[in-house]
Amino acid sequence: MKIGIMGGTFDPIHNGHLMLGDTARDQFGLDVIWFMPNGRPPHKALDSIGSDTDMRAKMVELAIKDHKSFELQDYELKRKEVSYSYETLEYFHAVYPEDEFYFIIGADSLRDIEKWVHPERLLAVCHVLAAYRDEWNTRQTMLEHISYLNDKYHARIKLLQSPLIAISSHELRAKIRAGEPITGLVPAEVEAFIAKEGLYES
Repeated sequence: MKIGIMGGTFDPIHNGHLMLGDTARDQFGLDVIWFMPNGRPPHKALDSIGSDTDMRAKMVELAIKDHKSFELQDYELKRKEVSYSYETLEYFHAVYPEDEFYFIIGADSLRDIEKWVHPERLLAVCHVLAAYRDEWNTRQTMLEHISYLNDKYHARIKLLQSPLIAISSHELRAKIRAGEPITGLVPAEVEAFIAKEGLYES
């Protein structure tokens, strides 16, 4: 089975995440997309995350419930330790040796991937799909970087041509704090859940 993995805080999950999952599935013939919220990401302080793990998991569940090929993957949420991508992907590779994993990341993450902990171990156990949204110079620059990484690490990185989504979780939280509507930017049930729980209001 070909399994796509989308990691992130999903604080909150929004329509751009879902569209990226759809795009990756369709472009690369993936069987399932795992949405994997971070528990303790290495690059963020816990007090910078606006909602707790249970709330973020619930929002993902609500967002993907009508997508048959989308699943919540709670492996990193259950870990008490900081989760490093190479450890997570090595774990999945060992537990599911017959499956292929496609780690979906953004262009900015690909640019910095050599600064990650053990990128060589991460790239050894999965394909990487790098989503390009015009935020990093030019398409040609990104293709050249992919070629460099593939050669250096014997990696399997491919360009994921994703639609331009002019929204981020950070911007959504700012809108909610300012009392602005987020209708159409997140699934309706996620919007209702955020309002019910009073998330991100202060």
